Amino acid sequence: MSENKANKIDLEEFRYINELLSTRISLNEKAPSHRFWLDVGDDAAAIDGWLISNDVSVEKTHFDFSFSSIEQAVEKHVISNISDIASMGGIAKIAFLTLSLNRSWTKNQNKEIARAFQQAFSSRGICLLGGDTVVSDLGFFSTTLLGNTELKEPLQRSKAQLGDGVFVQGTLGKSAAGLWVLLNAPQDIEKWRKLVDYHLKPQIHENIGALLSQNLGIHATIDISDGLSSELHHIALASGVSISIHRDFLPIDPEVLALSAFYGLSPLDFALNGGEEYQILFTSSTSNSILYKELPGLTTHIGWVKKGQGVTMINSKGLGVPIKAQAWSHL
Repeated sequence: MSENKANKIDLEEFRYINELLSTRISLNEKAPSHRFWLDVGDDAAAIDGWLISNDVSVEKTHFDFSFSSIEQAVEKHVISNISDIASMGGIAKIAFLTLSLNRSWTKNQNKEIARAFQQAFSSRGICLLGGDTVVSDLGFFSTTLLGNTELKEPLQRSKAQLGDGVFVQGTLGKSAAGLWVLLNAPQDIEKWRKLVDYHLKPQIHENIGALLSQNLGIHATIDISDGLSSELHHIALASGVSISIHRDFLPIDPEVLALSAFYGLSPLDFALNGGEEYQILFTSSTSNSILYKELPGLTTHIGWVKKGQGVTMINSKGLGVPIKAQAWSHL
């Protein structure tokens, strides 16, 4: 490669990085209130009081520009990271971003990606501090996010206690149902626009963990990224307990019920095994869901924490049926 060509590429990358950083907010120098440390095993780790998570979104696996806009793909990626911080009672503050720009993307697309990340971070008060950019045959976004919390220690999936109620915030099955439409009934996208839009750009309450942390009765928490069945097993295993949920208590989204009836599908499968919901699953000794009416969105009591191990579901006949962890598999 000639020196002039190498310099041109370097300058183009330098300009692109400057564009990414041009509208970033300033770094808030306020340090975490408490200096806790937390090893692997939760939605985020913690070092010296900072909650730290990393997530990657890969082209054709997590996003597809034939389905979604650039803004939707970027927002979904950022939300997947924020959800990990939020589930532990934190607020995102700092980001490090790595971009692999597909060499087939146009300059305008690359500029749109930069603008979308600028907006996603700055609108949430997140300071972009660094990262890397590369060009390759495959596009992907990778973000390392740092957040903090006013808690002396973060909310964790390993804290469920015997007798706790099990709660879910929001409704279930929307993202998986939206993906099903995109892959299997694209001619009906407009009929199921709400589900499709939720899959492409989830709408979550990003401060839900911080609000939950104000209640002393909250014990275990986790975000529903891999599917309800998997997240229930994560809590049960990490806490050394069993969990029993009730089939009739599950807040399956009305649109998911309608779609399932229309195509002859199982709404329960969407609710239990569909991922990318980014709602919060938690346990609490305050087992009356009415007490959570001040939380944004629907909060539903779906089961109980018991002695033993594993996860069971009480069906319509009152029988307990074991539930397998069926982790979300990206297509």
